[in-house]
Amino acid sequence: MSRTIRIGIIGSGGIARAHVRAYKNLENVEIVAVADIVPGKARQFIEDEQLHSATAFEDHRAMLELDLDGVSVCTPNASHHITSIDALTAGKHVLVEKPMSVTLEQAVQMVQAAKKSGKMLTVGFQPRYDPNMALLRDIVQSGTLGKVYFVETGGGRRRGMPGGTFVQKRLAGAGAMADIGCYSLDMALNTLGYPKPLTVSAYTSNYFGTNPKYHPEADRFDVEDFGVAMIRLEGDIVLNYKISWAMHMDTLGATIFLGTDAGLKVTPAGTGPWSGVWDGKVGSIKLYHDILGRHTESEIPIIEHQINLFHEKVRDFVDAIRENREAPIPGEQILYNQAIIDAVLRSAEAKREVEVHIPEV
Repeated sequence: MSRTIRIGIIGSGGIARAHVRAYKNLENVEIVAVADIVPGKARQFIEDEQLHSATAFEDHRAMLELDLDGVSVCTPNASHHITSIDALTAGKHVLVEKPMSVTLEQAVQMVQAAKKSGKMLTVGFQPRYDPNMALLRDIVQSGTLGKVYFVETGGGRRRGMPGGTFVQKRLAGAGAMADIGCYSLDMALNTLGYPKPLTVSAYTSNYFGTNPKYHPEADRFDVEDFGVAMIRLEGDIVLNYKISWAMHMDTLGATIFLGTDAGLKVTPAGTGPWSGVWDGKVGSIKLYHDILGRHTESEIPIIEHQINLFHEKVRDFVDAIRENREAPIPGEQILYNQAIIDAVLRSAEAKREVEVHIPEV
């Protein structure tokens, strides 16, 4: 029998519940501790989730003194940085929820802490576990499209604004561009092989979030609910990136990859006010190409599956700990994702194009 993997949870909100339920689904995994800065919240969480052998902490650093194999960081975005570094420094493997951090500088420090400790830092992008995401990457990396020169990704929910910690800059750091936008970026960048971002020209707004007609917390809503950016990537590739939590439109369109030999159009699964953005599964894939001089549209069969993507990312984290392998979605790679979000916010505030500088780690 394989040894029991001991897990600690930092943060006890809704996303922590999803982590707990995924861990409970796995054999030989024990959640031994939960930490939350709010007095009594971790204890209540343990009772609600029936984690009978777990200990509650108000200080995550005290929790990290326990014998833990891994830690799920499920705090508000502003705390991802320090809690992840503390866990890595304490010798624990870390699965941090998305977005990786608030700023690029914080993300760099997190990667440096992982390298120094020799422990894993993996980022929670569950759409990677849709097998169709791997299919997309295989198609593009195979050269079927020729040289890819333009990509458009993102999308928008007609009405899909969160509340609470997501709409306050001091807790979230950013709004839609980081919350659901990080998924869209990962979908496009991972397909391309994660080319380095060079420059960003962006615009953001929050006309819906600050309007009490559309949001009940309009008086304290101070992040963006819409954003668009033109991003230059190494390899002479341009990425058009757009995200919206709310808009007077059904969709901002599909993700497309334009190549010199063919083009690829990808739509997300689902319908309704929360669909049309890359925080879920692939709905369809179409290849546009020429056969004997005729423009041809080919439907690529998507891979039907019944797996729970969220549970798969937690399973992969546990398996990586058990098998002593590298991070499934390494923080070092997601630095590029975070660098773009960081530059989007800088560019939008400055109202001009900005350069992206990623230090060596």
